Amino acid sequence: MNKLLKRSLFSALILAGVFVYLPAQAAPAVDLKGENVVLVHGAFADGSSWAKVIPLLQARGLNVVAVQNPTTSLADDVTATKRVVEKLTGPVVLVGHSWGGQVITQAGNDNKVDALVYVSAFAVDNGQSINDLLKGLPPPVWASALQKDSGSALTLTTQGIVDDFAQDLSPTQQHVIAATQTPWPAAAIDDKVTTAAWHTKPSWFVISDKDRMIDPKLQAAMAHTIGATVSHANTSHLPMFKDPQAVADAIIAAATKVRQAQ
Repeated sequence: MNKLLKRSLFSALILAGVFVYLPAQAAPAVDLKGENVVLVHGAFADGSSWAKVIPLLQARGLNVVAVQNPTTSLADDVTATKRVVEKLTGPVVLVGHSWGGQVITQAGNDNKVDALVYVSAFAVDNGQSINDLLKGLPPPVWASALQKDSGSALTLTTQGIVDDFAQDLSPTQQHVIAATQTPWPAAAIDDKVTTAAWHTKPSWFVISDKDRMIDPKLQAAMAHTIGATVSHANTSHLPMFKDPQAVADAIIAAATKVRQAQ
């Protein structure tokens, strides 16, 4: 069929009231090159916990830095996070996992931080500690798996990691996590946030639906309180290991909003 005949046939269809629907084209991805993402790990972990998420973010052009928190106190971890933020040029999406949510809630008040992403994390309010948040709730199932050393630093038993921390990971992964965990001071649970950054910064929240460390219902309640955009990962407390794409998608969504607002 030559071009002239094709054109005539198309015109005839239009005149006859026959409409041709073409499949909708997906909107082009927003260019995120150079946008900053700072990742803050949780208790019993270090910056390598983001190893599967980082390449997914870098593939979108994001500039990614994982903080190596000392996990010695809220103040120390906030200081370590702010040191990373201050070295970066331009807006920052600040991401926290678990205890890291407490850290970004305080450190997120930095003027460079334009968005917060909570990943299976604590999101407390002004003047509140994690202990304040948990007051009156039943003891977590993993409490009996805590070990305290002579300096009052806590670690989880291997069985605690297998049963409650990383129950959906392979035995090899579970035992590596147990062997490399970072001690966390018992006193940190009473460290209070002075000003919660989520009051003035837009937030996203990835809820891990099979979490045995932070009850998914509590995560949902916190996400509702802070007005976060919510997504879900059908994982244990470590969605970064089991479903890194779900975590990356939430971070990319936050970075996209930040870029579009510029």
